[in-house]
Amino acid sequence: MTARPIDGKAFAATLRARVGDAAAEFTARAGRRPGLAVVLVGEDPASSVYVRSKGKATVAAGMESFEHRLPADTGEDALIALVDRLNADDTVDGILVQLPLPRHIDERAVLTRIDPDKDVDGFHPVNAGRLATGIDGLVPCTPLGCVMLLKDLHPDLSGMEAVVIGRSNIVGKPMAALLLKESATVTTVHSRTRDVAAHVRSADIVVAAVGIPGFVKADWVKPGATVIDVGINRTEAGLVGDVDPAVAGVAGALTPVPGGVGPMTIAVLMRNTLVAACRRAGLPAPAGL
Repeated sequence: MTARPIDGKAFAATLRARVGDAAAEFTARAGRRPGLAVVLVGEDPASSVYVRSKGKATVAAGMESFEHRLPADTGEDALIALVDRLNADDTVDGILVQLPLPRHIDERAVLTRIDPDKDVDGFHPVNAGRLATGIDGLVPCTPLGCVMLLKDLHPDLSGMEAVVIGRSNIVGKPMAALLLKESATVTTVHSRTRDVAAHVRSADIVVAAVGIPGFVKADWVKPGATVIDVGINRTEAGLVGDVDPAVAGVAGALTPVPGGVGPMTIAVLMRNTLVAACRRAGLPAPAGL
């Protein structure tokens, strides 16, 4: 068996095109473009690349891009003051503070200051609570992108056995909540789990988000299972995922690294910005997004 590659790059391109069409309709109805503000503190090379990519994607989708680059020694009070100004700015529908922040800044203090209705990263506790209780809110981009890829392959996830490897607030926890929302049967495994492999072997769906290169081995995976590899690990051999390449010989479908989950994150960010704009303007969110 050779796993079917799940083409996140192609799916993301289609999603971004749909968002662009819907953004044009929003602009015609609201008299303004949806706006995304991205804040970068410092000169971290990877973060700078992400911010440039997000800015380009925002403009390509027909939205306003507001970029705020601050020096690495910016104080926490100054950053929070900027967030407050963006919260009050009616031209801004989404606010994203690029992580990681410098060590002298409390990430939690900054992220919880963002208006939950502009929190397009979906990290605010209010949005986490909305997701956990089934209330519409803004959902973290990467796990939502994973669910979109899964549902493209399996339109009905109801009753499927899913194992999520990792329990971070950014991917693992919201991923489990989204799968539960789809009526999958979900197990979350982590660093304290006894016999991770035994749990993974029972899964129809495996989502690996642990940050360890090649962590998931081929003999862990049930033949024919769908495997979503969220990991992006920089090694001497280049970018590699959390899933051993040998898994491709066992799984039924597998996201490649790169080109799988990665492109979905920015595409879903565009989607979240549009959804936030529609909600703030009192307009229905576009169907199918």
